[in-house]
Amino acid sequence: MKVDLKKEIASYSAARGRFDVVTVPMLQYLMIDGHGDPNTSQTYAEALAAIYPVAYKLKFFSKRELDRDYTVMPLEALWWARDMDAFTAARAKSQWNWTVMILVPEWLTAEHVDAVRETVRRSGGGPALDAIRLESLDEGTVVQTLHLGPYDDEGPVLEEMHHVFIPARSLRMVGRHHEIYLSDARRTAPEKLRTILRQPVAPATGVPPVAGAMVPRRREE
Repeated sequence: MKVDLKKEIASYSAARGRFDVVTVPMLQYLMIDGHGDPNTSQTYAEALAAIYPVAYKLKFFSKRELDRDYTVMPLEALWWARDMDAFTAARAKSQWNWTVMILVPEWLTAEHVDAVRETVRRSGGGPALDAIRLESLDEGTVVQTLHLGPYDDEGPVLEEMHHVFIPARSLRMVGRHHEIYLSDARRTAPEKLRTILRQPVAPATGVPPVAGAMVPRRREE
């Protein structure tokens, strides 16, 4: 039986036109870090060129070697900057830091990723191949919504999320802005792009829970 994590994990569903407060479990991802405008950065292009082949080879490895099949998950990314207005009013993409990610099932280990990495390398893998890591992310409580349309139209939605909805619920932002790209931008018209916009939060007063913490995946003995 093929596992589809997008259907099994409730936080991979979001509604357009409203903000929901949900709890995200600890999940593990293939990750690569970088900086700069994703539309022009060579580093970003290299990250995508590395993470997709590893994600698909890992799926086939799991099916063949572990007898556990699953659907490859969509691309995701964490975004942050010194000034969060760089994502809303300014959209100053040259200031953005990012981590591109693809969720993988919990039964896969760092050793599996290393084995697949070598397979991709022998097939001519790109310069970002060694930058891929397997890491867990514990976001906890988040606010999220579904955005329909071009990425550059996200600004007003994020402005409302950050400065209206979150403070009105006595919450504050913690962790990093998170986007889940449910549509393939290479094959989808900009006005039809579906993106989950997610922001980890904590209570505005008192001791906040840890959110947005990335936890290295332990190697199994």
